[in-house]
Amino acid sequence: MRRPTFIVAEPEPEQAISSRKLLLENFKFNVITAHSEQEMMELLDLFPNIDALILHDDIPGRSAVGILKTVKDKAPKIPVVALNPRGSRHSHFADHVVNSHKPEELLHLLQKIFGDPRQIDGAGTPLPGDAK
Repeated sequence: MRRPTFIVAEPEPEQAISSRKLLLENFKFNVITAHSEQEMMELLDLFPNIDALILHDDIPGRSAVGILKTVKDKAPKIPVVALNPRGSRHSHFADHVVNSHKPEELLHLLQKIFGDPRQIDGAGTPLPGDAK
């Protein structure tokens, strides 16, 4: 099993490092980060075989709905996870919607869809909320 690779498109964090990226990488997912709509679209061209796109509502560019429509028109087979602070479904263009303030929901969703990449090398980092 190869490790799933995602493009995570989110606003650039104030501290210049993405805690979401670090969290996903800690759980052995491969992450490519974009901090604008333009950068995300360029990365989709460079990496057309990514496993999913994770898009935060506040990514600089057009509205999230407009960006989602463009992504689905361009790459309809790539699953898209929309992140927003409400965690509510806001567009039929997203395959999944997760509350951006609950990273454990994102981790559980990705593991449900793609499996647990920690099993590749036997790493056993428990998910937040998992029984020990």
